[in-house]
Amino acid sequence: MQAHEFGPSSAMPLERSPTGFEFDQPSASVGTVLAGVSQPVIRGFIIHLDRARDRMPQVERLAAKLSVQSEVIEAVDGRTLTAAEIESVYRPRLQKPYYPFAMSTGEIACFLSHRKAWAAIVEQGIDAGLVFEDDVEIDDAFHAAFAAAKACLKPGSFIRFPFRMGKEHGRCVLSQGETNVIQPVRIGLGMVAQLVSRDAAIRLLEATSVFDRPVDTTIQMSWFTHVSPLAVLPGGVREISPQLGGSTIKSHKTLAERLFREVLRPLYRAKIALRARRMI
Repeated sequence: MQAHEFGPSSAMPLERSPTGFEFDQPSASVGTVLAGVSQPVIRGFIIHLDRARDRMPQVERLAAKLSVQSEVIEAVDGRTLTAAEIESVYRPRLQKPYYPFAMSTGEIACFLSHRKAWAAIVEQGIDAGLVFEDDVEIDDAFHAAFAAAKACLKPGSFIRFPFRMGKEHGRCVLSQGETNVIQPVRIGLGMVAQLVSRDAAIRLLEATSVFDRPVDTTIQMSWFTHVSPLAVLPGGVREISPQLGGSTIKSHKTLAERLFREVLRPLYRAKIALRARRMI
């Protein structure tokens, strides 16, 4: 197991534009490894909010368990975002189907934090980054899941490690023992862990210089991002934010707001599912 190091990445400052990246090269078929690379260069990136100091022991435990060298990506803090900074990256109702809710500052900061991780992958010139949020625990199944994901790694790959079982179904593209990699009919929510190729990072950066919805719902829109995520089942990861003091991005909502969301959420998800089926 390689050594891990800790020091927040300064990649992708808020004001930086990701324009100028190219991705015209044709992608290989699903299931083929990166061309000419027998052992792709993969680095771990753990997104961690500096003021959430009680989570650092979990970050250290996670990095110690990984088989790749890892570093901390300093998360963008929603509490410090100015109105001008938010306005420069957030525009409601940009893409159809329209997202029916306003994004919170925490959700905007979370999106920007993932963009920092994607930018680090590109800037470091590695083949892929293993990106985690800091409220993740991995179990024994993760090592098989990671091996299967690496077997499917190719230019343009974005491979999710879901933490909710039974939520995603689709065509199996690789089976290794009890681990399956699938092409989901509908991509699941959550961004706790994913293997992101450099090409996918470039595409996502170019597509999301301005955004209108949370990062996980944006990832569902492969027709917009030009990235078609795969999912490894079981993912071998657990989301443990309740044990770490709760979510750092969720905001308090009134009863009326919660009811409003309960009505609109399934309608929005149905529209996403319909659009996704048209892509198959």
